[in-house]
Amino acid sequence: MTTADDGYREVLISGRLTRVGSFRFLFEGQRWEWSDAVARMHGYGPGQITPTTELLLAHKHPDDRDGVAALLERVLRDGEPFSSRHRIIDTSGRVHHVVVVGDRIMADGHAIGTAGFYVDVTDSVDADTDRTIAESLPELIESRADIEQAKGALMVVYGVSADRAFDVLTWCSQQANVKLRVIAEKIVATLPTAIDLPGGLRDRFDHILLTAGR
Repeated sequence: MTTADDGYREVLISGRLTRVGSFRFLFEGQRWEWSDAVARMHGYGPGQITPTTELLLAHKHPDDRDGVAALLERVLRDGEPFSSRHRIIDTSGRVHHVVVVGDRIMADGHAIGTAGFYVDVTDSVDADTDRTIAESLPELIESRADIEQAKGALMVVYGVSADRAFDVLTWCSQQANVKLRVIAEKIVATLPTAIDLPGGLRDRFDHILLTAGR
């Protein structure tokens, strides 16, 4: 029997997930691995090239290249998780706005690399995400509140649209082979105790909230 999540994958594989792809970067030898989706963002077909640090930087928008190079230096030096929002230029000269998020790859208590994902936030999707869920994925409606909350968290943390946040959740679901609603439920359940917001951020949000109706 085809489940809602199976139908969900079929709907998204045709186009949506090309906007989310994975990468790995191993510090030793500075070896990069790109998923097919990340290769396509740069204008290459699957397996067409072997990514290198030089190639990666060559594709960065000139105004963003130095910042990304400095970020890579910090990642190599400190081995810390990171996130970046910048522009890349593909082989056709098209500019893509991307969000890149990486976490440490650990071995024997030491960081040996970083792995994460790219989100192409350049375009908005043609179909409204909520309508797609309602029409194609009825079983997910029961968990809609958790999915919407998880999307909202991603939107705030990474500065992406609702559609791109949904794409990221989808990507996480497929990478872990775990249902989307389970991913969303875990994020929502974990957030209140996992993130300690600085006081200054709360103060700014208080102001936004209290002045929103003026």
